[in-house]
Amino acid sequence: MGELLGTEVEIDVTNVAHGGVAVARHEGRVIFVSDAIPGERVLARITDDSKKSFWRAETVAVVTASEHRQPHIWGAASIDRAPEERAGGAEFGHIEIGHQRELKRQVLADSLKRMAGIESDVSVDAIPGNPDGTGWRTRLRLHVAADGTPGPYAARSHHVVEVTDLPLATAEVAAITPLDERFPGFDHVDVVVPSAGNPFVLTGNAPKPSRERGKGEKAERPKAQRIVERVGDREFRLDARGFWQVHRHAAETLTLAVQEAIDASLFDPRAANLDLYGGVGLLAAAVGDRFGNHLRITTVESDPLATDHAAENLSEWVGAAAVTARVDNFLRQLRSTASPSERTRLGAGTVILDPPRAGAGKAVVDELLTLDPAQVVYVACDPVALARDVALFAAGGYALTRLRAFDLFPNTHHVEAVATLTKA
Repeated sequence: MGELLGTEVEIDVTNVAHGGVAVARHEGRVIFVSDAIPGERVLARITDDSKKSFWRAETVAVVTASEHRQPHIWGAASIDRAPEERAGGAEFGHIEIGHQRELKRQVLADSLKRMAGIESDVSVDAIPGNPDGTGWRTRLRLHVAADGTPGPYAARSHHVVEVTDLPLATAEVAAITPLDERFPGFDHVDVVVPSAGNPFVLTGNAPKPSRERGKGEKAERPKAQRIVERVGDREFRLDARGFWQVHRHAAETLTLAVQEAIDASLFDPRAANLDLYGGVGLLAAAVGDRFGNHLRITTVESDPLATDHAAENLSEWVGAAAVTARVDNFLRQLRSTASPSERTRLGAGTVILDPPRAGAGKAVVDELLTLDPAQVVYVACDPVALARDVALFAAGGYALTRLRAFDLFPNTHHVEAVATLTKA
């Protein structure tokens, strides 16, 4: 392997794959190729031939263009640049925005069919914002090169690309992002513009892995910087470096989507309702705003600073609690210690499940199945992880009864979905 690296081949692109790449074949070999669109014929350069089952390639020229191809919304990521100098983070920016959503729909529907055996007519809905999918990021991270230059990584690399603009950023973020400054000694720069209060430009370094720290040396946490985000009339307090939805309209969109996804006929506000991977309490508050002050809900999050903020953000609900724990450990302990009456309340409960990109996974799903909740509302940012977990729930007797998807990350391959799972 390796003898074909750098070889250029003309290939016909047939469909889209998860991860922002398209699929082609060359002499029977599957090739995942970036910067291409299904239906095109492109000239591609082989960048990885180490796998027997597939190769990877970068488009270097378009031979026959798709009707959906457009000039890239970010010149720094354009096909006119050498692949190694194309800025990452806008891998669908060469595709007309409506067709981007169709490709995301195909990936989601294909994942559900292939992994869970479910036929779905789901669509991917646009949310408020610029029609071309620019100007939506309220926070971003720039990486820093050895000479201190900030910029995005090139796609699938750790090479920092120097850029002069950031079209996916809101105007407020773009205005304060220090693209022309240098940051020697740091490995990243975070820019955060909350919906209320002052913006932040934060420099930092990734913590050393434990094996690289000296004896007694601890991984330092950056100093907390408290910010406020508004969703409708509600305010949420969190750390400037803490997790929050990136699109300026995403938090409101997900609040409404989760409220609508809950089957009211199955919901009991006095049951032992759970909000897992709950962050600072956004979705627990969404449940509370729909079902009232008598709600009982426990939000679980491994980040202690986020949990502290969640306790404050949910303080108006007497029955709300915020627990700092890994979700799998929390569920395992709950299974072993819950009293019969608590098990009854858990069985009547609704679970809001908003895991990281890797999904909940078998260990968490298995633990949830032992609790036997009335319904699970699953918020997913990865279609393959969602489909895998839906299959796991199906094996435990839960059916997918509702599904919506939203284009929270325009001009990228990412898509958000909200699914309802109920006992079959």
